[in-house]
Amino acid sequence: MLLVLMREHGGRIWRLADMCAACAGAAPHAAVVPDTVTACTSSPPRTRRRGSRPHGHDERRRVRETLTHLSTVLPRFSSPIARLLALQCALRADGHGQVHLPGGLLRGMRLGGHAMPWQELEHADWLRCLPTSMNKGRGGMEAQLLDAAALAPAPGRTNRARAAHWALHPAPLAVARAAPPAIRLTVLVLAAHTGPDAGRADADHLTHLCGLSQTQLEDLFDRLIHANVLEAWDCDGDAGEFRWRPRQKLPHEP
Repeated sequence: MLLVLMREHGGRIWRLADMCAACAGAAPHAAVVPDTVTACTSSPPRTRRRGSRPHGHDERRRVRETLTHLSTVLPRFSSPIARLLALQCALRADGHGQVHLPGGLLRGMRLGGHAMPWQELEHADWLRCLPTSMNKGRGGMEAQLLDAAALAPAPGRTNRARAAHWALHPAPLAVARAAPPAIRLTVLVLAAHTGPDAGRADADHLTHLCGLSQTQLEDLFDRLIHANVLEAWDCDGDAGEFRWRPRQKLPHEP
């Protein structure tokens, strides 16, 4: 996915959007925002100071907070794909609660052309799809969030966009985009509760975030072991807590 700056209405409106490379190349009056930042060549490379936050810490915290909020405002029976969609909407909305998800992003989430998750969130009175949703035939969607609390606390849009991007690639855990939504949501929840070496979370809290029973969650943990996503997991019944350890990649693995 690329961050693209688009000019509309003769330069009166400018938009930032996530697009795949193909969509970015086809979009009129658009330019890709480079990932790198300009730095003085004489300056030594920055190193993380002892005690500073690890890379992705703020993004992981923001995603964790948003997932927790969504678990309280969406119906318990909300589908995993609707929860994943709501997360992206909450993190990508502007200060007025309006959100635009480009077609490339929706296709990357395996949501291109699927109306059911949007209808599910509309039925829950969480958002309202706007009449201009079809983004001039490119498959994008626009909506108005009806959940004002989803925007608070409201860090800068850049920080929210980074959290939204991290949620699509939740290091140190990751599964294929073609994986079932229940697995993708569970992996995202686990990644949001994983530190540098291991993760842990209250069992009731974890099942609530994933929208699963404890038996279903334990089954998914086993599947993640077989898929080489996790190295080990256990449930401490006395403490009511799940613990897990991500699989460490070998040096020759990508």
